[in-house]
Amino acid sequence: MEEVLKKLEEQERKIEAIYVSVEKTRKYILISLIVSLIFFVLPLMAAVIMVPIIFNLFSSIYSGI
Repeated sequence: MEEVLKKLEEQERKIEAIYVSVEKTRKYILISLIVSLIFFVLPLMAAVIMVPIIFNLFSSIYSGI
């Protein structure tokens, strides 16, 4: 009986260690998702806004030629 209790305690410690590891991995994945969005989506949105402005600027510059 004591051997079973020791094995259960050992399993509990291992499960706790796995839980901690999974939580760290989850936070890492969340941070990488946020960083990916910052470095991909924001420049993409800026390009969508800036490209028409630049085209209008160049068309107005070259329309006088």
